[in-house]
Amino acid sequence: MLTLHEYTPSQNCWKVRVLLGLLGIPFRSRPVAIFSGESRTPEFLALNPAGSTPALTLEDGRAIAESNAILCYLADGTRFMPTDRFARAKVMQWLFFEQYYVEPVIGSLRFWTLTGRLEVNKGLVPGKRDAAMRALSALERTLRATMFLGGSDFTIADIANYAYAHLSAHCGFPLAAFPGIERWARRVERVEAC
Repeated sequence: MLTLHEYTPSQNCWKVRVLLGLLGIPFRSRPVAIFSGESRTPEFLALNPAGSTPALTLEDGRAIAESNAILCYLADGTRFMPTDRFARAKVMQWLFFEQYYVEPVIGSLRFWTLTGRLEVNKGLVPGKRDAAMRALSALERTLRATMFLGGSDFTIADIANYAYAHLSAHCGFPLAAFPGIERWARRVERVEAC
């Protein structure tokens, strides 16, 4: 059975749980106490040298780290990862976008807000807020014209970007200001509910 090493409140871990659920793949959840240093132990660093969650241990003991790499591994050969070369590249484009533009800014602002670290990081907040607005604006431009990020089909690109984008209100960016994202978020939630 697969084992998901995770910090449950993390949306990066949430992404993997969602896809496992959509695929009907059973797994064990192994909580990682990140605040007490468990993700920095030699045992965990053997799973993910970066010391972050999630990490997925396969049945044979091999491990995969980084949420979007795990999504790609799990989605391969399923309806959530296109076989068409261009469509697959578009999914990868949005996975890279999420890790470069969405998670580092919205994820950080949300984490700092929820853990009381916003004041400690106040010098970084204006830059993060500007970057969050650029990321949300890019998503909005795309989602005004398409059902999902890759076009008409729901893919792991939608799972990855939804993870933090739909929580942007936690950072002062209500989705009502982004109607394309708001409609897309409702579509993603319907797929997840299936």
